[in-house]
Amino acid sequence: MLVQYPNTYGEIHDLTSVTEQAHKHGALLSVATDLLALTKLKAPGEFGADIAFGNSQRFGVPLGYGGPHAAFFGVKDALKRKMPGRLVGVSRDAQGNKAFRLALQTREQHIRREKATSNICTAQALLANMAAMYALYHGPEGLTAIAERVHSLTTVLAAGVQGAGHKVKNSQYFDTLAIELKGVTADHVHAEAKKRHINLRPIDSKTVGVSLDETVTKKDLADLLHVFGSKSTPEHLAQTLKLANIHDASKFGSVARQSAILTHPIFSTHVSETEMLRYLHKLQAKDLSLTTSMIALGSCTMKLNATTEMIPVTWPEFSNLHPFAPLEQAQGYQTLFNQLEGDLCEITGFDRVSLQPNSGANGEYAGLRCIRSYLDSIGQKHRNICLIPVSAHGTNPASASMASMDVVPVKCDSHGNLDYADLKAKVLQHHEKLACIMITYPSTYGFFDQGIKEVCALVHEHGGQVYLDGANMNAQIGLCRPGDYGADVCHLNLHKTFCIPHGGGGPGMGPIGVKNHLAPFLPNHAVVPTGGKHSFGPVSAAPWGSSSILPISWAYIKLMGVNLKSATEAAILKANYMRSRLEGHYKILYKNPNGLCAHEFIVDLSPFKASAGVEAIDIAKRLQDYGFHSPTMSFPVVNTLMIEPTESEPKRELDRFCDAMISIREEIRAVEEGKVPKDNNALKHAPHTATVIAGEWNRPYPRTQAAFPLADMREYKFWPQVSRINDTYGDTHLICACPPMTSYEEPSSS
Repeated sequence: MLVQYPNTYGEIHDLTSVTEQAHKHGALLSVATDLLALTKLKAPGEFGADIAFGNSQRFGVPLGYGGPHAAFFGVKDALKRKMPGRLVGVSRDAQGNKAFRLALQTREQHIRREKATSNICTAQALLANMAAMYALYHGPEGLTAIAERVHSLTTVLAAGVQGAGHKVKNSQYFDTLAIELKGVTADHVHAEAKKRHINLRPIDSKTVGVSLDETVTKKDLADLLHVFGSKSTPEHLAQTLKLANIHDASKFGSVARQSAILTHPIFSTHVSETEMLRYLHKLQAKDLSLTTSMIALGSCTMKLNATTEMIPVTWPEFSNLHPFAPLEQAQGYQTLFNQLEGDLCEITGFDRVSLQPNSGANGEYAGLRCIRSYLDSIGQKHRNICLIPVSAHGTNPASASMASMDVVPVKCDSHGNLDYADLKAKVLQHHEKLACIMITYPSTYGFFDQGIKEVCALVHEHGGQVYLDGANMNAQIGLCRPGDYGADVCHLNLHKTFCIPHGGGGPGMGPIGVKNHLAPFLPNHAVVPTGGKHSFGPVSAAPWGSSSILPISWAYIKLMGVNLKSATEAAILKANYMRSRLEGHYKILYKNPNGLCAHEFIVDLSPFKASAGVEAIDIAKRLQDYGFHSPTMSFPVVNTLMIEPTESEPKRELDRFCDAMISIREEIRAVEEGKVPKDNNALKHAPHTATVIAGEWNRPYPRTQAAFPLADMREYKFWPQVSRINDTYGDTHLICACPPMTSYEEPSSS
């Protein structure tokens, strides 16, 4: 059962009886709620709710015409292992120190495929940090003060509205009023409001809605009172109401919050801008980002996010617009959307684009729903088989399962090529129920499958549609177009190919391009007209998803122009340069008949397990000592690294990474030759923190090799903050909430 608290009209209900009834009948109660309101209202968990969720935009994140914003999602302890996606847990490192890590179902869609509980590939990590820092800076007292001010303003407005003869329909409210008008129409009130640059919410011909927040000024409140015909001033109303007493807990009765908020010491520590600045700098210094070195994550395309492209995100014209503002007030955004959609159509060969999906996985789901709706419209609703090659992107099977399709895997041969014979057999076997194929091109194995046109034609011949996963579009732009070689729908990762930053996992965008026959089924929206005439529905709460980051991709395309093709060629060239440097030292798993890869390639590390006891995790951790983030590990093949340099990295950085990998190969050779023990070497102990290097040393390799394995590292050294983490301990001793700060204190020497 799902309830809103406060609800859409601002009403606040006591959920005690609702919870009792839900549990009596064996149901779970899920509560959508508002973080700022919860500083004054009883928490859903205290009513006995099982799940609480909502949007953290309220904590200092711009409206951004719909996003990006981070959601929050909390559950009772009994449900924690059913939570999808990324969950931060607490483990221990090799020295017994506490260490944070992503726990349980982290990237589970890549492991459990269609049995995954989610297809999440983009979390709003950057926005979550923004909201968290807002809470840290203001602390419990500051947030409560903000909430009380908002409620005070709303109370003053309610008094003025009622004094003017109208009816406030809410029996209880926090910041939102539903106002039933007397003696005047809603159209008249809306017209008066717009004269003062105010948008009110249309409810019906006699009712309007208004919500206030901490940005409302005394003038705004005076304007609102005038709109509703009140003759009183805010000051007079405030004095009449005796504001000093309206925040008494009895104001909210049984729904008043009695428990404390944000009790962890961290929320009361950084009370000045100086302290906050130092804290933020301390945190960012722990992270190995693109400011430190290249991040060669295969299938993630960690490329330059140019400052010129990023600056418009900060402009108030983009960041301070409400997602449901009248379209005539958002013509700049509409122009940007139209141009971006047109450019993406030209780049991909599709006829229409929807910008609504908020991630690649969200785009996959939207595209598959379009396919299902189309098949339903032509009397083919029974088609529900989705063919997925084992070389496809990891989110594909989970997305197909979410779209109520049955996944049938298609084999690849020993060279990584799609097994056309197996594909044909599966197509014939499922001829009557074939809905689509989801294929990644170039494949996640790192090269262009031969015969992509024939694959598309075969599926079409037997009544299916072709879903093209656009995760690897950085190897296609200017060279080929999915819409030309047979794809019907494709998602585009704007946070990969089109330069929106990854932000520690998000924000991201996954627009979908479709051919004309699927256009009528594109995602729509209940509030703002958009999408197809026969849409299956929305996939995001905002009409155009995370609108405020779209200027980044718009600017990238406009700045690059015809040079987009050169970027693609450079990405492929640089991947092949690195492959050629490393293939004499490591086994490269898959290449095309010419011995080349696409924009990424896979290094097979499995031989070292037998020869030296070294696995992919050891090399991944050792790369931290060399100042590099590990490439994608053990995906799509176990015990491998998938390397993608992108076009952004200079040759010097490519060589630095290759030098590190070659040096690590020599360290492995030392183990193979018995010069250092299999269980006591630089790889097995990696990464090496400054504390470890400065401590007692009884290892069979020198400190200098541990900390400065290459000579040029003495000029600049990135120090890992934790040593090897015990993943098993982290999964079996999951701690969902932050432990108290006292648990991090070193034991007293006394």
